[in-house]
Amino acid sequence: MSQQQFENFTASSLYCDKCKAAMPVRERLLLVLPEKEIYDYLCTGCASSVGQREVTAGEKMMAQAMTARRPRRAVPISLR
Repeated sequence: MSQQQFENFTASSLYCDKCKAAMPVRERLLLVLPEKEIYDYLCTGCASSVGQREVTAGEKMMAQAMTARRPRRAVPISLR
């Protein structure tokens, strides 16, 4: 397997100290800087911050280039 497919991770659930459980999270853009973007993970149960993720400008450009290269699959439409 190629390591490149594991370059960009986003969390879907993280442990929340207030809820005392692993909870689903939503990602919120916190800060935009010239060299990186900082995202905050918020618990969907109590809305407290449970983590952060930084995306550098290089990582963002790589992710955009990878999505642009992938051909979109046509979804067949069935008429009934």
